[in-house]
Amino acid sequence: MKQLITLSAALALAFSTAALANSHKEAPGMAASGAMTKQQSKMGDCNKAAGDKKGDDRKAFMKTCLSGDSAMAAPAAPMTQQDKMKKCSGDNKGKKGDEYKAAMKTCLSA
Repeated sequence: MKQLITLSAALALAFSTAALANSHKEAPGMAASGAMTKQQSKMGDCNKAAGDKKGDDRKAFMKTCLSGDSAMAAPAAPMTQQDKMKKCSGDNKGKKGDEYKAAMKTCLSA
């Protein structure tokens, strides 16, 4: 009986140690070596470049920055008026009336 209790305690200790070791592993998506992935590095660079931008302006900047080949990739060709309209319209989604018109005017003149 004493041996059974000792064996049970040893097994319980072994399983709890394994569970504890697994709980300290890195979160999913993190590189196993602790080094940042290419996407994580790009996110950090874009975040620094965004500076003190806030709200929709920051979202638009981050979207543009992260979608490029590098953190600050310039477009291959100048944006057409149609492309500019699509981008500005998407950036100002949810705004109505005079607020939308003013935001679109500012965006298109940039």
